Amino acid sequence: MMNCKLMAKFSLKQIVFTLLFVVLVSACGDSSNDPSGNKRFDFNLRGVWMSNDASIYFGELVIDYNRITIRGYEEIQTLPHSDDAKRPFREFTKGTPLSGYVEGGIMFIRDAGEWHEIPYVYYTENFGNDRFLRFTFGGRTEILSRITD
Repeated sequence: MMNCKLMAKFSLKQIVFTLLFVVLVSACGDSSNDPSGNKRFDFNLRGVWMSNDASIYFGELVIDYNRITIRGYEEIQTLPHSDDAKRPFREFTKGTPLSGYVEGGIMFIRDAGEWHEIPYVYYTENFGNDRFLRFTFGGRTEILSRITD
């Protein structure tokens, strides 16, 4: 009889612990609306990237494991009577780390709760010593060069 009581108490503790575990796991984050999951920026993209031709638009990207910070590319850089659609990263929040990752030649950046897709090309020159990112905004090519890791 003693064994039945001990087993009943043990089973009740197991049930309570299991329910508590399920509640904690479900409360600690539902990533079903976050497509990044464990995705990240590739190692060769991490670092600080600066506009290669600052005569038109000037800005930089700071890319970390799963964050990207966009600096510069302000609206005041668009010349009067010019097409602002050509301004790189014009619709993104500046100066704040944004969630992001890459997949198949596309950068996914989350800003204001929405995921945005930006196609890019990564390439190297000078035996891999010079690294570049190429984007197209409004039909205009923007090339950034990597300045630090």
